[in-house]
Amino acid sequence: MPSSPYLSCRRVGYAYAREPDRPVLRDVSLEVGRAEYVLLAGPSGSGKSTLCRTFNGLIPHFYGGSLSGEVVVDGLSVAAQSVAALFDRVGMVFQNPEAQLFNRTVRREIAFGLESQGLPRERMAARIEATAGALGIVPLLGRHPQALSGGERHLVAIAAILALHPALLVLDEPYASLDSANARRTRRCLREIHEQGTGVIVCEHRLEVAAEGASRLAVLDGGRLVRDETVSALTPSDRAGWGFEPPGGSPSSEDLPGLHLPEPAGDRGANAAALLEVEGLAASRGGRRILRDVNLTLRAGECVALLGPNGAGKTTLLRHLNGLSRPAVGCVRLEGEDIRRTRTSELARRIGMAFQNPENRFFRLSVREEIAAGPLALGCHNPAWIAQLVALFGLEGDLDRAPYHLSGGEKRRVAFASALAANPSILVLDEPTAGQDGFFQERLRRLLSSLREQGRAVLLATHDLRFAAACADRWVLLAEGRVVAEGPPSRMLTDPAAMGAIGVAPEEAGRLLGLRGRE
Repeated sequence: MPSSPYLSCRRVGYAYAREPDRPVLRDVSLEVGRAEYVLLAGPSGSGKSTLCRTFNGLIPHFYGGSLSGEVVVDGLSVAAQSVAALFDRVGMVFQNPEAQLFNRTVRREIAFGLESQGLPRERMAARIEATAGALGIVPLLGRHPQALSGGERHLVAIAAILALHPALLVLDEPYASLDSANARRTRRCLREIHEQGTGVIVCEHRLEVAAEGASRLAVLDGGRLVRDETVSALTPSDRAGWGFEPPGGSPSSEDLPGLHLPEPAGDRGANAAALLEVEGLAASRGGRRILRDVNLTLRAGECVALLGPNGAGKTTLLRHLNGLSRPAVGCVRLEGEDIRRTRTSELARRIGMAFQNPENRFFRLSVREEIAAGPLALGCHNPAWIAQLVALFGLEGDLDRAPYHLSGGEKRRVAFASALAANPSILVLDEPTAGQDGFFQERLRRLLSSLREQGRAVLLATHDLRFAAACADRWVLLAEGRVVAEGPPSRMLTDPAAMGAIGVAPEEAGRLLGLRGRE
């Protein structure tokens, strides 16, 4: 343990006020010295985000609940201080950046905290430019945060906290929605501020993107601290055993015993081979062109990964597939029929979709009701199928909980189950591995394989190239709203121009190609 800790958690226990009989933290003792760089890890739902909320006083002052033990920051007991009093000492970036963004422009967003510090205007402007430059978001400074992509919003949230120069910086899943180039820039920024004396704590499941710069690893499991040691002490069995990476192995339907897939929705006529076709699709928002002449075909039995840098237009494209956005230029055809002539309810029946921030689309008071809502409304409720999905996604103990009260990874599992509950022929997942540990990623990979064996199609929009290489047999690369390349992962990974277009460095592509070759 550090001899003079900046942060000290002493036998901390906690339960949220909404669920007082469900402790999230249990007797956690952890000390972090000044200017340490710590990787905080653990399975989904292990209590990482909750522990981080105790560092800056959100617990207990904002969330309430029952807090036992003591959290001390810079010699101050968190329970005895206001959140404002800890503002300069601990800066935190949440899993969902939308919770932190409320200004009209990115520049104003970064300036907001600096104004509360009373910085002179000249110093404030210089710090905004320096932080935005380091993270590569200078072109975004004049834009409205809500007009940005999910990854761009995450960068803005990171910039707003970095600019404050807190003594301790805490980031919860900072790389989950970032493309390769932005993840590299963010890692470099964290390394540099750490070298200048700032403490850093990063919560992350993917060791390969988060371990750089970290010297220490703390692992939570079931709300308890189960490991605290140097990152260099990790063994290969630790990596798999703690969910840092999938266990591996070739997926097949036999890997999911007891899963009985019903026949998917939709007829299987002459156009069954091409379930979904996008032709000449263009889209604009706020006077900016988002998509430009996009063509895409999704066939029965295949998994396609949609890859591209932050702001490339991936989520906008997905919104056009199920009628959330209607094509103004070009068309989208579902089994040969233009979706502009298809009822929204029919699209929802045949295309299951889970977006990046599932909590924005929850509207029921329990997980049980949330999963069943779609099929009940569409007249295709199948209790046996839903029971299988609940078991598959490990939600048996959460059915009576409000979906809003779950961890980030658990919320996504509810969204996956909801997307599949109506038994669609096409499954579309936006950033499916964000917040998911290696165990669940492997289970999801095997489920997708089973769906494909039955003739369903899967479309993944993701920055997780490792998962894309393991699941998809075709990659479609999107950059600046255009499809710049497509083909098998092995061909894409050996095409420097294609990888460069989406910001993937040659060494990263080579590493992924080696992993794919061993699977």
